[in-house]
Amino acid sequence: MGNRTDQLTHEVREWALDNGVNLGAAIDSVLDSKVESESLEVNSEQEIRSELQQKLTGFGFLQPYLDDDEVEEVWINRPGELWYAKFGNHFRAYEKFTAEELSTLVERMIRVSGRRLDRSNPFIDAQLESGYRLHAVIPDITRKHLSLNIRKFSRQVLTIADLVSRNVLASSQADYLVTELKNGANLMVSGATQAGKTTLLTALLSALDPSERVVSVEDTFELRCLLPDWVALQTRPSSLEGKFDVDLRRLVRETLRMRPTRLVVGEVRGAEALDMLIAMNSGIPGMCTIHANSSEEALQKLRTLPLLAGGNISSEFLTSVIRTSVKLFVHCSRASDGVRRVSSVMRLKEGSELVLEPVAA
Repeated sequence: MGNRTDQLTHEVREWALDNGVNLGAAIDSVLDSKVESESLEVNSEQEIRSELQQKLTGFGFLQPYLDDDEVEEVWINRPGELWYAKFGNHFRAYEKFTAEELSTLVERMIRVSGRRLDRSNPFIDAQLESGYRLHAVIPDITRKHLSLNIRKFSRQVLTIADLVSRNVLASSQADYLVTELKNGANLMVSGATQAGKTTLLTALLSALDPSERVVSVEDTFELRCLLPDWVALQTRPSSLEGKFDVDLRRLVRETLRMRPTRLVVGEVRGAEALDMLIAMNSGIPGMCTIHANSSEEALQKLRTLPLLAGGNISSEFLTSVIRTSVKLFVHCSRASDGVRRVSSVMRLKEGSELVLEPVAA
């Protein structure tokens, strides 16, 4: 079957080129002609058609993992080996693919993003048409082989009620957070990778009043929002000439001209923290996520990340801005069994010092 499929793959590509049609139409034409000439049995047509579609128009050996709703993330370290996360655990699988096949597949996957992966840009963050996020790195940044991660996102937007029913957080915590956010409080959601930060932020965002105008900024689109007045922005890498890039700092500043009633930063990890704090301090309620091991560490990062913006930024200035801007800190954690939950809800204590205290909710 393998040799037959390889030969048909070549014929389909030739047909598509010669007749100026897409690969899907070429598959139909080639297989129809094979059946009519009786060189292909009717009972094997569907199986071969599926293999050709997966190889030519799908994502090849990756497709079954992308189609499996229980798979959270897929990654590859070297040819012939694949890892995936499911139910919070890691599994290894062996698939037949070469380094060249993997490289060709990645190039096809990122084509629609308009981004590139080459020696001048050895890293790429791109969003696939499915909404999944792709990250890839090539040698000589990696030791020998292309490294690929594809993080999947559920098409379903979980609500606060959904999270409460799943014991991610208590109903009293949910009520407190939603009430505070509706009253204009600013929120930092911290946690490790895959701890549920974006899921919680999305649920809280969708619990706000439908009259809110939300503008979100991210490196790659991950956030979702059920509110009708929502604009999502993402960064853009530079062109081949090293021009036309748009970073998070620029996006945060641009949102201030878009009449937002709520600013959302998908993930704060650099100098954009300063622009976000200034926006919050100017009266625009904000929400964001940040990688940290606790709410206290999130607060500490909020005191240091703005320094990356350079200039004469004093600790006294940052302390003053944070104290008058950010109020709520929520930390998400994931247990060894993969269960995600809100482990703490804290607020900035009143006073001159930046100290957090637990919320009695």
